[in-house]
Amino acid sequence: MCGRYRRTSDKQRIAEAFQIGADLADYVLAPDGNIAPTSVQPVVRLDRDTENRQLVAMRWGMIPFFAKDAKKFRTTFNARAETLSTQPMWREPLKKRRCLVPCDGFFEWQKITDKLKRKFEFSVKGQTPFAFAGLWDAWKDPVNGEWLQSFTIVTTDANELMAPIHIRMPVILHPRDYDRWLSRDESERLPVDLLRPFESDEMSSEACDPAVGPPTQLSLLNSE
Repeated sequence: MCGRYRRTSDKQRIAEAFQIGADLADYVLAPDGNIAPTSVQPVVRLDRDTENRQLVAMRWGMIPFFAKDAKKFRTTFNARAETLSTQPMWREPLKKRRCLVPCDGFFEWQKITDKLKRKFEFSVKGQTPFAFAGLWDAWKDPVNGEWLQSFTIVTTDANELMAPIHIRMPVILHPRDYDRWLSRDESERLPVDLLRPFESDEMSSEACDPAVGPPTQLSLLNSE
């Protein structure tokens, strides 16, 4: 599961890390140390016309293009890597609507007792920001005709570092794999081999004070 993360790098650092050449002078991006589902966040994708990387603001919690009622899709801020190619919800985005989700750290809570949880932050050593593997889609509201672009974060089995805290973790991509994940070339083999646990020895974890409260509201949305 990935239900909370932080993004504290500024837009210039994100542009450098993800090789975004577009002018971001008018792009407003405030740091956020407590990102939750349904908020609007920046993701990196390829421009359909130029094939250049672009930074786009999208809602976290994917609404599929075929949805008739957006309110019925409340469990879509995470997508299990194991079911991406089989579930209609994820199948089309996996083929041609993949994205990177810039991140500087993410949080998970270890259950101590029924009433007590301990918060941990996980990050990638020497890499800020790093990227989650994401999928995105665009949905047209049948009432007002407005478009909503939204994304999900792909999860996989926990690595050795994360396993004592939670059985799932977000898929973290190496920079060398960004091009493959973003590619819109449908003739290439889908990059599902990248959807694996990140190397434990390249990550760090830290127990932290509960400034970000336990995700009680998230339990209503997702249990990935």
